[in-house]
Amino acid sequence: MNFEAAVKNYNNNKTKENLAQQVDALVAEMTLKEKIYMLAGRGLLVSLKHIILQGRAYNYEPLPAGGCKRLGIPPVLFTDGPRGVVMGNSTCLPVSMCRASAFDDDLEYRVGKLIADEAIAQGANYFAGVCINLVRNPRWGRSQESYGEDPFLLGRMGATLTRSVQEDGLIACPKHYALNSIEDLRFHINVSVDDRTLHEVYLPHFKKCVKAGALSIMGAYNRVNDFYCCENQKLLNDILRNRWGFDGFVISDFIWGVYDAEHSLRAGCDIEMMFTNKYKKISRMLKDGRLNITHIDRAVKNIVSVLIRTVPNIKPRSKSVVASQKHRELAREVAEKGMVLLQNSGILPLNKDTTITVTGDYADKENIGDHGSSRVYSKGVITPYAGLKKLFERVSFAQGTDVNKALEASKDSDVVVICAGSNSNWEGEFVAHVGFQTKVKPKNSGGDRVSLRLSSKEMVLIKAMKEAGKKVVVVLFSGCAFIVEEWKQYADAIIMNYYSGVEGGSALANILCGEVNPSGKLPFTVAKDDADYPVFLEIGQKPYEIEYGYYHGYTLFDKKDIQPAFPFGFGLSYTKFTIDHLNAVDEGDTVRVSVIVKNTGDRDGAEIVQVYAGSNGADQDRPVKLLKGYQRVELKAGETKNISIFVDKDDLKFYDAHTAQWVLDKVYTLYVGNSSQDAMKQKTQVAFWGSLGNRRIS
Repeated sequence: MNFEAAVKNYNNNKTKENLAQQVDALVAEMTLKEKIYMLAGRGLLVSLKHIILQGRAYNYEPLPAGGCKRLGIPPVLFTDGPRGVVMGNSTCLPVSMCRASAFDDDLEYRVGKLIADEAIAQGANYFAGVCINLVRNPRWGRSQESYGEDPFLLGRMGATLTRSVQEDGLIACPKHYALNSIEDLRFHINVSVDDRTLHEVYLPHFKKCVKAGALSIMGAYNRVNDFYCCENQKLLNDILRNRWGFDGFVISDFIWGVYDAEHSLRAGCDIEMMFTNKYKKISRMLKDGRLNITHIDRAVKNIVSVLIRTVPNIKPRSKSVVASQKHRELAREVAEKGMVLLQNSGILPLNKDTTITVTGDYADKENIGDHGSSRVYSKGVITPYAGLKKLFERVSFAQGTDVNKALEASKDSDVVVICAGSNSNWEGEFVAHVGFQTKVKPKNSGGDRVSLRLSSKEMVLIKAMKEAGKKVVVVLFSGCAFIVEEWKQYADAIIMNYYSGVEGGSALANILCGEVNPSGKLPFTVAKDDADYPVFLEIGQKPYEIEYGYYHGYTLFDKKDIQPAFPFGFGLSYTKFTIDHLNAVDEGDTVRVSVIVKNTGDRDGAEIVQVYAGSNGADQDRPVKLLKGYQRVELKAGETKNISIFVDKDDLKFYDAHTAQWVLDKVYTLYVGNSSQDAMKQKTQVAFWGSLGNRRIS
């Protein structure tokens, strides 16, 4: 028996029982040494070769883990993400947060196909770029890698990406499991959370990815209720495998994810990445009786089972697909659909004969996101200045925030486009401490954001340009929210640009001139004040203990009746839409929510119809409303469409911590609109009675 024979036998009868038989037979052929070899990464030398000798990315080529040459078992060949494939010089897509703003499952599905093509073409069989940690405070440095603050949106996007890449034979890996929403203290923090909050707020998106077929999960660095995630029996065994039925393998986050080999293997962490560190002690632990062979066999079988089901399905790709023109065009489309128009006095769109000055720190500088593990090394990045020069007749620029230089450059300009915000020095993965304690955060070290406000120089520049009589468009580079209250009155328009990828400058230009009608919606809430967000923890604020509460994001704003600067789901267009004639019909396992959407303006555009649900009359505290469905609707000027959004009843349920069961409340209010705030204007009720599910819609 070898791997090829096991695959052939499984393909002849694709049942769970036969798969288990083939896995058992193959693992029985392995020596103990071969089994232990399966349980760790081999990526250190690969990474050091590229980083030290060639100045390239740590994951420039696939990072191997496990494998057994004698029996033909292939290794896991890891590539990181999520804004594209980290290996080589791949296509840098807009960050996940920008993609979430499109509220477009089909778009994310196509992103998955691009990623699969480029990963497979460069030799990978494993994609660890389904980042679905929840943003509870925009200061989290890796917000850009995620899809926002809402569990439902996180789950939909993560599940879509999971399905898409796995259809091509890649192993998809959602991460970082779980409650990993503070970066600087990720190795040290202990997160306390009650059962209801855990299941309703911080785990639903992981569950959706598992239900979508995810075959691997990456454990996080932090502790949850006193236990490290990679040795957390409750997370890895009780919930992931026993409750959700996960049948893949678990890997640790890199280098410092495993703290104790015995505890991790017993809990179900199958592979230590990216090299053998704590798992070097496995042989000794077997001799000492701290582990037994069943722990080793279980982990090896988890890995082999996935490899049999996936790797043989991979079809080779030519390297010509990597960073191809077709892929660049998709990157541009994503940026165009994801950028959010936050404010517009009527200045936009601009005529192409408008005289424009582009200024700010990112006017003509590559700024496409974090320089940590998610960095994609794309060639030919289009900056804002480069993009605008292609479309507008008269464009000048002044790099930086020097007011005098900007005034000189813009003396003949009607409009000043100010490219402001953040960069990899101020937010992203925090690697300065390489796993060890720091007392003071080093400057320009990425990680969590120190402030949610623009720099003083940027705010002075914005005000000065307005006072000079210019029309001012502020373009924000960031992975998440900025507080805008101090300067928004000086801006005629504000665009949330995010880190918009290799074609970001082209997408921005297309939006500014109106060739593309903006349609992005915020996947997070923009507050008027930092204090409106949940408490955050930073270096020096010992002890490193924090409680993650039930409310955050728009649910917290609703609960406390706080008025945001911009609500979740908000985004402007160059046209106007109406959403009316709300109707709800119970269809058994789902509720069909129907509305009529009309484009009442004179431009083609797209509206994002959002469905929220709130429980009525429950004994326990409930959020005012929660997102439960959405649909992107393309409409020509004056066009009307009848649309239906199907709300799964399982998504309406709440977790009963006393019975450990999910329950459907008797009555819900359904809200529909184009943002979490707008949705409150239009509502209807749906009621459920009895064990047989007698229903009433009113």
